Amino acid sequence: MSARLLFLAFIAASLAADTYPRQDGIDIQHYRFSIALRDDTDEIAGEADVDVLFVKEGVTEVDLDLADTMQLLDPPPAFKHAADRLDIALPAAPHAGEHRSFHIKYHGKPAAGLRIGPDKYGERTFFSSNWPNLTHQWLPVVDHPYDKATSEFLITAPDRYQVVANGALEEITELSDGQRLTHWKESIPIAAWLNAIGAAPFAERNFGVVAGIPLQTWVYRQDRDAGMATFETPMRQAIAFYTDRIGPFPYEKLAAVEAAGVNGGMEHASEVFYGERSVTSQPASSLVAHEVAHQWFGDSVTEKDWDDVWLSEGFATCFALLNTEHYEGADAFQAGLKRSRDTILRAAPQPVLHDNLADMKKVLNNVIYQKGGWTLHMLRGQIGDDAFWAGIREYYKRYRDANASTDEFRHVMEEVSHSDLTWFFAQWLRRSGTPVIEGKWRYNHAAHSIEIDLTQTQPGEAYRLPMQVATDGKTVKIEITAKQQRFAIPATSAPATLTLDPNNWLLMEAHVTKQ
Repeated sequence: MSARLLFLAFIAASLAADTYPRQDGIDIQHYRFSIALRDDTDEIAGEADVDVLFVKEGVTEVDLDLADTMQLLDPPPAFKHAADRLDIALPAAPHAGEHRSFHIKYHGKPAAGLRIGPDKYGERTFFSSNWPNLTHQWLPVVDHPYDKATSEFLITAPDRYQVVANGALEEITELSDGQRLTHWKESIPIAAWLNAIGAAPFAERNFGVVAGIPLQTWVYRQDRDAGMATFETPMRQAIAFYTDRIGPFPYEKLAAVEAAGVNGGMEHASEVFYGERSVTSQPASSLVAHEVAHQWFGDSVTEKDWDDVWLSEGFATCFALLNTEHYEGADAFQAGLKRSRDTILRAAPQPVLHDNLADMKKVLNNVIYQKGGWTLHMLRGQIGDDAFWAGIREYYKRYRDANASTDEFRHVMEEVSHSDLTWFFAQWLRRSGTPVIEGKWRYNHAAHSIEIDLTQTQPGEAYRLPMQVATDGKTVKIEITAKQQRFAIPATSAPATLTLDPNNWLLMEAHVTKQ
């Protein structure tokens, strides 16, 4: 594909969106969920109050996502519930700026979204499992990240359970029938899937404050000591580093929650769920750094569209490596980059950006994580360290608690770097595969220069590849723009070695030999 066609394809793709039916006339402001959990059944009883702001004239219907397995109780005639959709007809169109509140009472056994079952010790537990669009399996919501709202949970459960959820703890009340009411409130707007509850016989520990943020662990009571060792130091370090380099932490607390049914981690706002196998008595530094980074990118700054999910996973992958660089040094950082590169090269070639994603089973893959992270790393190399961090801080500041697109991120980075990055974003996010460089070099005694012949052997058009060349510890900059290219580097004597991209700023395969 030519550079012009690649540019046009990138612009066209940026105008596409995933296939979720958006409602541009409404904006959900707040959800209040009252959920009853029981031990004698896997059914839940729920009530939801949904506060809706009308932002346009002429809206005659509000649509929420709610699975058909959830049965409405005494629904008003205006409610129509079918095909996992709850349609609420309005008797008259509200004016723009008006609020309306809708009360929904329901019950049922969740088919997904809320896992009810034993933990690794055989004890009954309840853990939400919403990713990416399963929240509507147990809660009535707009189940897409484009509409963010504040929320609260009032959970009634047998008093042998401790309950954790998003935001700040408002209330714990012991009820007369062996039940306990726990009320958590999230005062920051979040996407629907980030709403989460966990109910289990937890050991809860508050272990201080970092950058003004209370830190907590919620692990199985049998894992109390192991949980401290696994999570506490990495959480402190990640919060301190990201707060310093990106900006203030966005939520009321940060809790590490051991959760059944989770592989790795799941970055719900203000509370990260970690899989049972993560609790090992050893600091889970890389995993924790990845999930904590999501609190800024994915949770606070949320992609507008599933096509742009790299703005969440690619960012968390890159920032986990930056956290490693900060605390463990350059060698550990480089080792992580190389592992990530190997994963990309083993993966099936595909673009980082989706194009009008319809199948939510395909929302994530290793390319989105690893190549998305490498794209940020290469951007840092392209525009320089100062501009990169200035752009990251501005991007977070501008889109905190809101939504952003790839184009909006690009515009911020162009502003701070005073450069046109359209080619860069198109090349690394829209194009499949990676560059492959084959080359030979020799010293020309007559011309007193090192001559390098390089060929891009990957399919398709040439990549644009600004890079360094190292010879005996000295570096010069070149830029490859063609499939075949010769470079001459002045030198008074023949070098012993020559290395392309010695500091690993480019995602490529390179094989250069002396002729």
